Amino acid sequence: MKWVASFFGIGFLSPGPGTWGSLAALPVAWGLHQLGGFWFLLNMTFFVFVTGWMATQKITAGGTDHDPSWIVIDEVVGQWIALFPVSYGAMMMQADITRLWPGWIVAFVMFRVFDIWKPWLVGRADRRGDALGVMLDDVVAGVFAAIVVIVLAGLAHRVLM
Repeated sequence: MKWVASFFGIGFLSPGPGTWGSLAALPVAWGLHQLGGFWFLLNMTFFVFVTGWMATQKITAGGTDHDPSWIVIDEVVGQWIALFPVSYGAMMMQADITRLWPGWIVAFVMFRVFDIWKPWLVGRADRRGDALGVMLDDVVAGVFAAIVVIVLAGLAHRVLM
């Protein structure tokens, strides 16, 4: 379970295991997109969410720390969600996903901002104090980051002007 929760040991890197987890999620998202496109990334995100939730439940059961810093599987899920618009856009344009590199940068930076800052619904999910809250705060941070990616892409492509 520690192997899953720490995303193959990435969570034990310091400083900033959450940032390391988010960084490690990027090449894996690229690989998943290469293997099966947006829909495969979406399905794998759901699978990793459920697996991460179960691992986090098992690890934190009966303990005093509901969210140990080395658990970074939640960051992986949130980062992948932040990348959904990039993966979907590449699929729709039939473009190499690396050509959408500004979206990768925005997705990474904004996910980290929302994950660390924990505004509104992100903080509410985090305050649950349970394994589902550990996972959900990063899901919401990923959704917020994905919205920023969509808005900035729309502005860059003059769709929202």
